[in-house]
Amino acid sequence: MNRVKVALPDAFAFSTEALVRITDLNYGGHLGYDALLGLLHNARQQFLQAQGFPSEFNADTKLGLIMVDVAVEYKNEAFEGDLLQIDVAATAPNKYGFDVVYHVHKSGREVARAKTGMLCFDYNTHKLRPLPEDLATQPQ
Repeated sequence: MNRVKVALPDAFAFSTEALVRITDLNYGGHLGYDALLGLLHNARQQFLQAQGFPSEFNADTKLGLIMVDVAVEYKNEAFEGDLLQIDVAATAPNKYGFDVVYHVHKSGREVARAKTGMLCFDYNTHKLRPLPEDLATQPQ
Protein backbone atom coordinates (compact mmCIF):
# COMPACT_ATOMS: atom_id res chain seq x y z
CA MET A 1 0.00 0.00 0.00
CA ASN A 2 1.34 3.42 -0.94
CA ARG A 3 1.34 5.84 1.97
CA VAL A 4 0.93 9.62 1.87
CA LYS A 5 4.18 11.42 2.67
CA VAL A 6 4.20 15.13 3.52
CA ALA A 7 7.59 16.81 3.21
CA LEU A 8 8.32 19.51 5.78
CA PRO A 9 10.10 22.73 4.83
CA ASP A 10 13.38 23.67 6.54
CA ALA A 11 11.68 26.56 8.40
CA PHE A 12 8.18 27.64 9.34
CA ALA A 13 7.00 31.26 9.15
CA PHE A 14 4.28 30.91 11.80
CA SER A 15 3.34 28.87 14.85
CA THR A 16 0.15 28.68 16.92
CA GLU A 17 -1.30 26.46 19.62
CA ALA A 18 -4.57 24.55 19.84
CA LEU A 19 -6.07 22.65 22.75
CA VAL A 20 -7.67 19.28 21.99
CA ARG A 21 -11.24 19.44 23.29
CA ILE A 22 -13.56 16.60 24.23
CA THR A 23 -15.57 17.39 21.08
CA ASP A 24 -12.44 16.78 18.97
CA LEU A 25 -12.30 13.10 19.91
CA ASN A 26 -13.58 10.25 17.76
CA TYR A 27 -14.97 6.89 18.84
CA GLY A 28 -11.39 5.67 19.37
CA GLY A 29 -10.94 8.27 22.11
CA HIS A 30 -8.30 10.31 20.27
CA LEU A 31 -8.21 13.36 18.00
CA GLY A 32 -10.42 12.67 14.99
CA TYR A 33 -9.45 13.41 11.41
CA ASP A 34 -12.39 15.79 10.96
CA ALA A 35 -11.43 17.79 14.04
CA LEU A 36 -7.80 17.92 12.91
CA LEU A 37 -8.90 19.47 9.60
CA GLY A 38 -10.77 22.14 11.57
CA LEU A 39 -7.68 22.87 13.66
CA LEU A 40 -5.60 23.16 10.47
CA HIS A 41 -8.15 25.52 8.93
CA ASN A 42 -7.96 27.75 12.01
CA ALA A 43 -4.14 27.68 11.96
CA ARG A 44 -4.15 28.59 8.25
CA GLN A 45 -6.48 31.55 8.91
CA GLN A 46 -4.21 32.78 11.72
CA PHE A 47 -1.17 32.34 9.47
CA LEU A 48 -2.76 34.41 6.68
CA GLN A 49 -3.75 37.12 9.16
CA ALA A 50 -0.19 37.23 10.51
CA GLN A 51 0.99 37.74 6.91
CA GLY A 52 -1.35 40.74 6.55
CA PHE A 53 -4.32 39.09 4.86
CA PRO A 54 -7.47 39.42 6.98
CA SER A 55 -9.34 36.47 5.50
CA GLU A 56 -9.36 33.63 2.96
CA PHE A 57 -12.45 35.28 1.50
CA ASN A 58 -13.09 38.95 0.68
CA ALA A 59 -16.84 39.46 1.10
CA ASP A 60 -16.76 42.76 -0.83
CA THR A 61 -15.18 41.42 -4.02
CA LYS A 62 -15.91 37.71 -3.54
CA LEU A 63 -12.27 37.01 -4.33
CA GLY A 64 -10.50 34.55 -2.15
CA LEU A 65 -8.74 31.25 -1.74
CA ILE A 66 -10.21 27.82 -2.28
CA MET A 67 -8.74 24.59 -0.91
CA VAL A 68 -8.32 22.08 -3.72
CA ASP A 69 -6.63 19.21 -1.92
CA VAL A 70 -5.47 18.00 1.45
CA ALA A 71 -3.02 15.34 2.57
CA VAL A 72 -2.50 14.24 6.15
CA GLU A 73 0.19 11.95 7.47
CA TYR A 74 -0.67 10.80 10.99
CA LYS A 75 2.24 10.04 13.32
CA ASN A 76 0.83 9.75 16.87
CA GLU A 77 -2.42 10.12 18.76
CA ALA A 78 -3.54 13.27 20.55
CA PHE A 79 -6.01 13.24 23.44
CA GLU A 80 -8.34 15.60 25.28
CA GLY A 81 -6.35 18.28 27.06
CA ASP A 82 -3.27 17.97 24.87
CA LEU A 83 -1.86 21.33 23.82
CA LEU A 84 -0.84 21.05 20.19
CA GLN A 85 1.70 23.29 18.51
CA ILE A 86 0.92 23.83 14.83
CA ASP A 87 3.73 25.21 12.69
CA VAL A 88 2.65 26.65 9.34
CA ALA A 89 4.50 27.60 6.13
CA ALA A 90 3.52 28.54 2.59
CA THR A 91 5.41 26.59 -0.06
CA ALA A 92 5.45 25.92 -3.80
CA PRO A 93 3.95 29.17 -5.12
CA ASN A 94 2.75 28.90 -8.70
CA LYS A 95 0.67 30.91 -11.18
CA TYR A 96 -2.63 30.33 -9.34
CA GLY A 97 -1.80 29.39 -5.78
CA PHE A 98 0.46 27.74 -3.27
CA ASP A 99 0.63 24.93 -0.73
CA VAL A 100 0.30 25.37 3.01
CA VAL A 101 2.28 22.86 5.06
CA TYR A 102 1.52 22.10 8.71
CA HIS A 103 3.57 20.34 11.36
CA VAL A 104 1.48 19.32 14.39
CA HIS A 105 3.26 18.23 17.54
CA LYS A 106 2.93 18.11 21.32
CA SER A 107 5.58 17.95 24.02
CA GLY A 108 8.29 17.12 21.49
CA ARG A 109 6.23 14.33 19.91
CA GLU A 110 5.03 14.57 16.33
CA VAL A 111 1.26 14.14 15.90
CA ALA A 112 0.74 14.85 12.19
CA ARG A 113 2.06 16.45 9.03
CA ALA A 114 -0.36 17.96 6.55
CA LYS A 115 -0.54 19.94 3.33
CA THR A 116 -3.39 21.86 1.77
CA GLY A 117 -3.35 23.12 -1.81
CA MET A 118 -4.76 26.65 -2.04
CA LEU A 119 -5.79 28.41 -5.26
CA CYS A 120 -6.93 31.98 -5.88
CA PHE A 121 -10.60 31.87 -6.80
CA ASP A 122 -13.18 34.38 -7.97
CA TYR A 123 -16.46 33.39 -6.32
CA ASN A 124 -18.39 35.72 -8.70
CA THR A 125 -17.29 33.96 -11.87
CA HIS A 126 -16.31 30.63 -10.27
CA LYS A 127 -12.95 30.74 -12.05
CA LEU A 128 -9.34 30.66 -10.97
CA ARG A 129 -7.45 33.94 -10.77
CA PRO A 130 -3.68 34.44 -10.91
CA LEU A 131 -1.91 34.58 -7.56
CA PRO A 132 -1.51 38.27 -6.61
CA GLU A 133 2.09 39.48 -6.40
CA ASP A 134 1.73 40.40 -2.72
CA LEU A 135 0.79 36.80 -1.90
CA ALA A 136 3.53 35.34 -4.09
CA THR A 137 6.22 37.35 -2.30
CA GLN A 138 5.20 36.46 1.27
CA PRO A 139 7.77 34.74 3.50
CA GLN A 140 7.88 31.03 2.90
